[in-house]
Amino acid sequence: MPLIWILAILALLGGVAYWLARRRAMSSGGGDARVLHSLPNYYGVHGALLALAPALLILALWLLTQPMLLYRSVAADIPLLTISAFGTVDLVMSDVRRVAEGLDVAVGAGLLTSQQMTSAGPTEIEAALDEIGVALGSQLTPPVLDAARDYRGADAVLRWGMIAVVVAAALIGGAIAVYRTDRDFRARNIVERSILVLLAAAATVAILTTLGIVLSMLFETMNFFSQYPAHEFFFGTTWSPSFSGRGGLSELGIIPLLWGTLYISLIALLVAVPIGLFAAIYLSEYAGPKLRSFAKPLIEVLAGIPTIVYGLFALITVGPMLRDVIAQPLGLGNSASSVMTAGLVMGIMLIPFVSSLSDDIINAVPQAMRDGSLGLGSTQSETIRRVVIPAALPGIVGAILLAASRAIGETMIVVLGAGAAARLDLNPFEAMTTVTVKIVSQLTGDTDFASPETLVAFALGLTLFVITLGLNVLALYIVRTYREQYE
Repeated sequence: MPLIWILAILALLGGVAYWLARRRAMSSGGGDARVLHSLPNYYGVHGALLALAPALLILALWLLTQPMLLYRSVAADIPLLTISAFGTVDLVMSDVRRVAEGLDVAVGAGLLTSQQMTSAGPTEIEAALDEIGVALGSQLTPPVLDAARDYRGADAVLRWGMIAVVVAAALIGGAIAVYRTDRDFRARNIVERSILVLLAAAATVAILTTLGIVLSMLFETMNFFSQYPAHEFFFGTTWSPSFSGRGGLSELGIIPLLWGTLYISLIALLVAVPIGLFAAIYLSEYAGPKLRSFAKPLIEVLAGIPTIVYGLFALITVGPMLRDVIAQPLGLGNSASSVMTAGLVMGIMLIPFVSSLSDDIINAVPQAMRDGSLGLGSTQSETIRRVVIPAALPGIVGAILLAASRAIGETMIVVLGAGAAARLDLNPFEAMTTVTVKIVSQLTGDTDFASPETLVAFALGLTLFVITLGLNVLALYIVRTYREQYE
């Protein structure tokens, strides 16, 4: 049974529990809601919560643990000879899962009957899988086919068991809620505490997710530094990974990648900050209501364009134009992929970040400050330059630093616009690369997570995380320390 059906059944049971609990509460009060401790809806919500909360918790835990149980139960029965032929048990189980899923699709498509699925040999099964487009890592063998059938059978048993347990939990919870409901039951208190727990759980999930991301990168980074010297990583000026000899020939210095990252980000900010700030000043101080209502959403459309589209724009339009108009005539380069290409296009992408944040910050400056400046004889431009901008400056600086964090973490524009060459060069018309691009390249393809060439991606990611976190903290510090408080 699909998961959406299970959720639909739980929603139906929750609705029934809501109706029954509310009805019982009204009956216990003789039909008069004024004699009840809580409003009738609180009794209904209590019934729905008690029916849904335990069931959903069991469902989530079951979905998390079921793959591990399946893996262990099926992998334990796979012959050692088959595992040695594949290399690792993970590779065997990858084929087992693909075959099991393919059997379900083949039966659903009518390519196999239930009898053929249980009795057909590897050749017939592989022909059916080929017809529905299931690609296996190697030729299908009897042990893998038997394991796939066991996997499919165990998965079906566990899934029906999950449905039974979850539905039973919903029924029991709803029954308990209805049984406890009477006119003196403090339903409102329980519902409000439950909502408080739900809000706290949501905040906890966000915190734990961040902590999990950091710890996962940290542990893999420590594993990397146990195989590769830290001083060579942080101070090396050559990036040349080699996938032969498990890292013996690799040079994994981060300096060229950091240089490319900061160089491209600097050009992007030189484009985005003046244009975005001037646009914000014009929209907030000079533009009329009609023009502002039209122009501001139009600028913000830039923020909604996918970065891959910006990358294609850099690759097809901006890069060749810069090469033909500037780089080649001046003898600065012959490549359409360059730091300038990626920086210009990234700057265009960052304009709405700077513009929208700065516009909101400038509009937050009280009108009384403008009126006082104008009343003392200042012109509008002098008021903006000497009153409005200084008052809004901390917020503007924070917006710029947040845009810088966005630029440092960009990938697709750099891949298509700046190339993949890791080098130290001052020429903005030469191809360079960034930390994010190399993270993607090191984790793409057939990777060995025991080699430093793959583990270096986690060290790069942690370094980038620390840099962007520092920029965000600096932005918050500036805003909170120097912001003006207005009554």
